[in-house]
Amino acid sequence: MFLSDRLTLDAPKLTSDGFLAVRARAARVGVYQYDGTEVDPENAHGLRDAGLINVLRDEATVFDKAAVHSFIGKPITDDHPTTQVNAQNWRDLSRGTIMGAMRDGDHLAFDLMVTDQSAIDKINAGKRELSNGYTSDLEFGDFTATDGTKCQARQKSIKGNHIALVDRGRAGPSCAIKDAALCDAAPSSFLDSFNKEKPVSKTKLIDGLHVDVANVDTAIATIDTLLAARDEALGKVTAADAKVVAAEATIVAKDAEIEKLKGQLADANDPAKQAQRDAAHRVANFKAKKLGVKVADNATTDAIMRAVVDSKMGDKAKAYSDEHVAIAFDSLTADIKVEDRDVMVDIIANSVAHSDGLDIEGDRAKRRAKVSDAWRQPAIAANA
Repeated sequence: MFLSDRLTLDAPKLTSDGFLAVRARAARVGVYQYDGTEVDPENAHGLRDAGLINVLRDEATVFDKAAVHSFIGKPITDDHPTTQVNAQNWRDLSRGTIMGAMRDGDHLAFDLMVTDQSAIDKINAGKRELSNGYTSDLEFGDFTATDGTKCQARQKSIKGNHIALVDRGRAGPSCAIKDAALCDAAPSSFLDSFNKEKPVSKTKLIDGLHVDVANVDTAIATIDTLLAARDEALGKVTAADAKVVAAEATIVAKDAEIEKLKGQLADANDPAKQAQRDAAHRVANFKAKKLGVKVADNATTDAIMRAVVDSKMGDKAKAYSDEHVAIAFDSLTADIKVEDRDVMVDIIANSVAHSDGLDIEGDRAKRRAKVSDAWRQPAIAANA
């Protein structure tokens, strides 16, 4: 259904090209009165002959985003045309353009650019009321406005088509072209751009960018963007520095490990240190046997000491490091006195004991008997 409303223009300004730029309150929230023949021409709801009908236009309908956007870019006409404006008749009917829209309290405000001189002359002569031309669905029923007014229908799904310059509209005196100061329906920066003399911009160079410091909002937004970019860059540098530090720490650790391995290799090739290790191994093995701890023949010195500590201390020693095991081993075997002769005898005995097919005790008895009876034998026989 095609409908129209009245609104009023506020404080028009002329651009340097002679166009008229104006901000106007347009549709308002509230009750609109239409003739029954407008809202129910087929009398489907019994309202065609009922005279004036109250139609509710609530906040959700007026400020619906799709409805508001539908007016932007649509033409301004001189009076309502007999048909809706379209691509075929636009050139003949258009007197300007709707440039923008926003909420102003209970009103929807438009930014308008009137580009036709005859329409501008009429506005200057007093033709200052506007009427929205749009389509809308009507929902019939019993509705109540916020002021308590009863309504027989409610608008929904508004779609803008044009705004007409008229002698008298429908929305009331709150919408008319006035000579007073500008209303606050839209940001002042919009209409300020149409002044004949443009203000000199005040800029400041920040990180290579010219920031307009005369416009506070623009300056703040730009500076915030620069600060965010700086913080992001600093964050990336910090992360990169952390990676470098971690890499350097890894290199240092690897270098230390290499030096340690080099030292171990040098020790392994040093005869004196090898002799010390062999002696330590023999002593550890000797002490283990004295304590009755059996170890494998090929057990290392560390393995021998751990076997002794585990045997004597049980589960308490399971978490011991090699250094702790060595300390515990020394403590457990402190009372065992070791002489080089004892160690060598033990090594020889151990070697003989593990030779296949030898009777150690029998051989020892034979050697003792042979030595004891040597004086009885002739010299040549003794040397045989």
